[in-house]
Amino acid sequence: MPARILVAYYSATGSVHRLAEAVRDGAEAAGAEVRLRRVAELAPPEAIASNPDWEQHKSQTDDQVQVATLDDLEWADGYAFGTPTRYGAPAAQLKQFIDSAGGLWQEGKLADKPVTTFVSSAEQHGGQEATILSLNNVFYHWGALIVPLGYTDDVVYAAGGNPYGTSWPAGYPSTMPDKTVLECARYQGRRLAHFTEVLAAARA
Repeated sequence: MPARILVAYYSATGSVHRLAEAVRDGAEAAGAEVRLRRVAELAPPEAIASNPDWEQHKSQTDDQVQVATLDDLEWADGYAFGTPTRYGAPAAQLKQFIDSAGGLWQEGKLADKPVTTFVSSAEQHGGQEATILSLNNVFYHWGALIVPLGYTDDVVYAAGGNPYGTSWPAGYPSTMPDKTVLECARYQGRRLAHFTEVLAAARA
């Protein structure tokens, strides 16, 4: 039975969405069954309409990517979470989804599962590592097993050298991840799939 992975993310203008697709592709190439899910949008329509890129991305993905649910969290053997940085912390939309999982946490259904994280920010030093570390605090409480990139492949160096997880300095206006960063995200997906398969077999 293939390992089951949930790739759940929030993306306003599309860069994290592209990273999420690459993580999914890498995990699927490694033999995993993957659900790609976006978390629900919380921003008011007027805020979205104030940024044409945000409005366009939302209209393009609303009907293409399903919204993440707690059933997806329970279904998965491993997790990948993606978010833009917000002052060195994850976006409220992703945090709200995570915060809604208290029942699963209390039942122990999030424990002993591998998890990895990927991010995007406007600037190279715009809080990428801080955002990943902030999310890791959640996963310590879950009892999950954090799977970082580390310096385990040359593509990590080529993509900017962030051992915590794939990260993209998107700039402003936001740009899409380049080929090297997308390959790093695919590698992160393959790495997650490997550990998910090993741990799922051990739990079984």
